[in-house]
Amino acid sequence: MSKIKFGTDGWRAIIAKDFTVANVARVAEATAAWLKKQKKQPHIVLGHDCRFAGELFAETVAKVLCERGVKVSLARGFVSTPMISLGAVKLKADLGVILTASHNPPSYNGFKLKGSFGGPLSPSDVQQIEDIIPDHCSLDLDRIVLAGFEKTGMLEYVNLEDLYIRHVEANFDLEAIRRSGMKLAYDAMFGAGQNVMRRLFPDITLLHCDNNPGFHGQAPEPIHKNLRDLHQLLTSTKGYSCAVVTDGDADRIGMYDGEGNFIDSHHIILLLIHYLVKYKGMTGKVCTAFSTTPKVEKLCKHYGLTLETVKIGFKYICEIMVREDVLIGGEESGGIAIKGHIPERDGIWMGLVIWEFMAKSGKTLPELIREVYDIVGPFSFERNDLHLDQAVKDRIVANTAAGAYSAFGAYKVARTEDLDGYKYFFDNENREWLLIRASGTEPVLRTYAESSTREGAFAILKAAQETLLKS
Repeated sequence: MSKIKFGTDGWRAIIAKDFTVANVARVAEATAAWLKKQKKQPHIVLGHDCRFAGELFAETVAKVLCERGVKVSLARGFVSTPMISLGAVKLKADLGVILTASHNPPSYNGFKLKGSFGGPLSPSDVQQIEDIIPDHCSLDLDRIVLAGFEKTGMLEYVNLEDLYIRHVEANFDLEAIRRSGMKLAYDAMFGAGQNVMRRLFPDITLLHCDNNPGFHGQAPEPIHKNLRDLHQLLTSTKGYSCAVVTDGDADRIGMYDGEGNFIDSHHIILLLIHYLVKYKGMTGKVCTAFSTTPKVEKLCKHYGLTLETVKIGFKYICEIMVREDVLIGGEESGGIAIKGHIPERDGIWMGLVIWEFMAKSGKTLPELIREVYDIVGPFSFERNDLHLDQAVKDRIVANTAAGAYSAFGAYKVARTEDLDGYKYFFDNENREWLLIRASGTEPVLRTYAESSTREGAFAILKAAQETLLKS
């Protein structure tokens, strides 16, 4: 059997090729063995998102866990990753398992592990589980019947959607949003956030809120190039105030203003810091991933907040949130968590915070962004994913490690940082920069750029691509 390895955020593989019932059972058996060493009467919350055969894979995991003596609280229907993480906390479970490939293309599925604290399991614990994944599952799955475990209490079915909605209703002024007069839209990208938003705001415009395991052929990642239908709606219909988008498992967020301008996660993180500190009087540390804009550092200095930068992968942010008083943790990919909720990315939660900010302040999204720009200055961020042959990708990664790049076209490198990938700054005030990093979940090389304008960011990316492919 093939070696199963967990990446930046769980194990992911192509359905029917490597993500099979047999391999999922292997991971479940290792999870059960590891947990039984930690707890005498272990308990896991388990669920799946909207991807193909999610119920089959979830039942496979449940069979293995129950047979190995682990109590399972199995979610009815599809659920989001934040629902599993919240469920682990509310149901006092020892672990959460969600079968999802998040934002990856529809051909993928995955296996994510969540700690009892409601966030990604620590990298060291995940490694321990990975190390004991057997070559074969030793159980005859066809002979295991879940109904028997339900009778003995080893298996229970739970409604995590209701649990999550009650938690939202207890923490937001939803009536302020509903009465604000704002015209709002939500795009689920055929993902696991669709039922929650339909129940919370049945009168808003809902896009792609139906069950489509193939995601209409589109990877459910909430970035502008994947959101043509929503963008078309906002640019062709006047009167919208804001639109929120979440990815396949609803832990990542994207946003648009009413004019159809995409609001990336860097701006969302800055807006959240601004709202939580200036408007709500909250304090705490800020923790961001290496690929996030340096404008966060400038805003933190303005508000007297401590900033810590970590490697890319929300698990590194979560480790700090569990130990310390963290106001907000966020990453470029749209995964953000804030104080007062679980230490977990939650796209719906972050969208509701911004909508509440708009409703309470009576200001439009562009007006609130201008408040942030008054402090940190305007900027634009863009990303270009390079799908390369492995040999070309490896050569470029080796070149970055060897310090081979002193310029990208007309952009001369002033200094470099290498916490996770290679970040090249082109001026001493961090106004323009480029990051080159191999993806931890997909076979691509990612390039990120920031400048004072969108055109400037694209110019950096173009120069980078030309330089890298020639090297």
